[in-house]
Amino acid sequence: MLVVTLHTKLLLPAPLGKLLSPQHGVWQNAENNNVDFNATLKFPQLKAKVDVYLDDRLVPHVFAEQENDIYFVQGFLHAKFRLWQMELQTHAAAGRASEIVGSIAFKHDQEFRRLGMVYGAEASLKEMESDPVTKIICDAYTAGVNAYIATLTESSLPLEYKLIGYQPEKWSNLKSALFLKNMSENLAGGEDDFEMTNAKSFFSKEDFDKLYPLHQDSLDPVIPKGTVYGIPKLELKIPAAADSLYFSNKDITVTQEQKPDKDNGSNNWAVSGTKTKTGSPILCNDPHLSLKLPAIWFEMQLSTPSYNAYGVSFPGAPGIIIGFNDSCSWGVTNGGRDVRDYYEIKFRDDSRQEYWFDSAWKKTEFRYEEIRVRDSTTYFDTVAYTVFGPVMYDKTFSGDRTSNSRYFAVRWKAHDPSNELKAFILLNKAKNYQDYLVATSYMKTPGQNFVFASKSGDIAMRTQGDWPAKWKGQGDFIMPGTDSSYMWQGMIPPDETPFQFNPERNFVSSANQDPADSTYPYYLGRGYSIYRGISINRRLEAMENITPEDMMTLQTDNYNVFAEMTIPLFLKNISETAMTDSEKKYLNLLRYWDYNNAPGSKAATVFAVLWKNFDKAVFDDEFKNAPKVIMHPYESNLLEGILSDSAYGFVDNISTPQQETLADEIKSALENSRVELEQAEKNDTIEWAKYKGTSVKHLLRLDALSRLKLPIGGGTHCINAAKATHGPSWRMIISLTPQTTAYGVYPGGQSGNPGSRFYDNFIDKWAAGEYYSLWMMAKGEEKDKRVKWRMSFNNN
Repeated sequence: MLVVTLHTKLLLPAPLGKLLSPQHGVWQNAENNNVDFNATLKFPQLKAKVDVYLDDRLVPHVFAEQENDIYFVQGFLHAKFRLWQMELQTHAAAGRASEIVGSIAFKHDQEFRRLGMVYGAEASLKEMESDPVTKIICDAYTAGVNAYIATLTESSLPLEYKLIGYQPEKWSNLKSALFLKNMSENLAGGEDDFEMTNAKSFFSKEDFDKLYPLHQDSLDPVIPKGTVYGIPKLELKIPAAADSLYFSNKDITVTQEQKPDKDNGSNNWAVSGTKTKTGSPILCNDPHLSLKLPAIWFEMQLSTPSYNAYGVSFPGAPGIIIGFNDSCSWGVTNGGRDVRDYYEIKFRDDSRQEYWFDSAWKKTEFRYEEIRVRDSTTYFDTVAYTVFGPVMYDKTFSGDRTSNSRYFAVRWKAHDPSNELKAFILLNKAKNYQDYLVATSYMKTPGQNFVFASKSGDIAMRTQGDWPAKWKGQGDFIMPGTDSSYMWQGMIPPDETPFQFNPERNFVSSANQDPADSTYPYYLGRGYSIYRGISINRRLEAMENITPEDMMTLQTDNYNVFAEMTIPLFLKNISETAMTDSEKKYLNLLRYWDYNNAPGSKAATVFAVLWKNFDKAVFDDEFKNAPKVIMHPYESNLLEGILSDSAYGFVDNISTPQQETLADEIKSALENSRVELEQAEKNDTIEWAKYKGTSVKHLLRLDALSRLKLPIGGGTHCINAAKATHGPSWRMIISLTPQTTAYGVYPGGQSGNPGSRFYDNFIDKWAAGEYYSLWMMAKGEEKDKRVKWRMSFNNN
């Protein structure tokens, strides 16, 4: 039995005997604290010498004599420290995760194949490789990754390969394109077309407009209110039946296996020298993404004769994504606009060979997908492609998820050819505002709010992307796919994209709120997050003589503007009559709260639970008989509704004969919250950090390889937007003084090896709101005490 157990996969995906082998097993991944990363390496692909100086945080400072060599070495280093992460993420992007982890990933894989992830990556790769410079960079990066893979032995394989029991495959330029396409899915793959269509068919027009308003009164947009916009260059033709579509329509039962986190966003801002203590601009950025181990980012410096850049990179793609160079700094937040729409297709018959479009039968194209499932059968899926894109949902996808018998094709901007990588390569080399404009023009999907600051004193913000020019409501609902009148009629011209350059208020900022107010001539969609933007702009407006330390305090600020707007209304409209002592205690916590979601705050937990139950008290009866797939109103919709009208129509419970008031609903919510809050006190989880349980989880969700329940405050509506498994993935502050002063931290570590002390060593500092000084190493500092190891690369 012992022999069988050690040499089969009865207990784990890989044979237990191989895992426990002293020579080749997991013991080899336990990294000694005195590990030596010094190395002299020779690769014929290099044109000249490259030196890598690893500092005490394992950050590589890469100095290359020839520019293309630096991307070879970057690929090598990414693979050396993050290979398994790179491969898992690109397999998942390609809909191939089942090949690694088995049937648990099958639904994900089928959905990503139906979405056309590889189709989109192939289109982008063709565009990337048509640009000679981008192709050379990608070829060098790919060669570097494969050079490292070629050095691996069974004993030196990353831990996860041993646990799961498989071998890495060669890297390719397509994999880098897939990685970038995966970011498009994360940041520009969100949509609520099916949910909104069902809501529009279920509610009356009057109720629908109240539940899902186009604009929020409290909005403080990226480009300030009062900005004057000209007459739009594109005159959109609106179909006659557009406004009445889908009222009283049959429910659509399609659901999605997964959706990008609606809070995938970020904060960024820049202040001009007139507001800082040094007289130089300061730029700040903290992108909010899933908190994962290995970390999303890999910190490094790239230095060549033509440029010198520092920041964070994506393991899987060349260049610095967010960072600074000797002249300027840049950062991003997600643009958040809807660039993924659905169209109902009418096929001639079940063969799907032809579909009706513009008064004629049009021939369908097909893509044949082979989904290989580890330790199971291979599945073949035939995906129909139309003028809009792939038919993602039909009667065959997927039997246990939907009873759908209709056909829906997806039009997604990420399917179009583009070369986003060039935007970041050019930003690495940018010297001024004009260079920034040229670089960001290559950013198509996902569209981003690019912040910029330079040592010449300029600051700027541009809501950059290929944004479909839409008429009001276009893309919020499923549209007819039988004619071209509902298709996108063009992209918003670049010179009509909202932007700011050296504004009078001396700062620019974005936090995923609406890019512009309701006077902007093109439709921007609905459902943006607004409260972090309010907090940031309020604080920046009042600040003077700003220092980097002030920015650290602001970037980690736990103040909850949403609570500030809500609690006075709750206190005004609640009576303590017939309250239990416990309920009075919780109400008093709110009454004397400073609205800070501090780690030890009990009031922050009380508010979160109370709001959750208030939302249920208001809406549960309205949605009781609604379709299963339906859009729930955003928190801002409910708050603004009751702020503007205490007799908000949805407060009254339609299933009871008596008339409920706002006071009744708040009291009911408090009563329903009491049980959960009392239980939290018994479990010692009433303090906000314990209740929220922010965790940085391993990609395989193995608790032993994760960091759980961190002592960090903040939350969804705070500038410090740390949620349970989502939050600030990289905090960066750049003071653009003559000698740049820079700070940063991310929740992870440079190594992807759980057996290394560099795996998660940044996390405690990140949770505490502390920063590392970012060292832009210069030539001549090779013997600086911060240098711990040196890797020399050469071609002979």
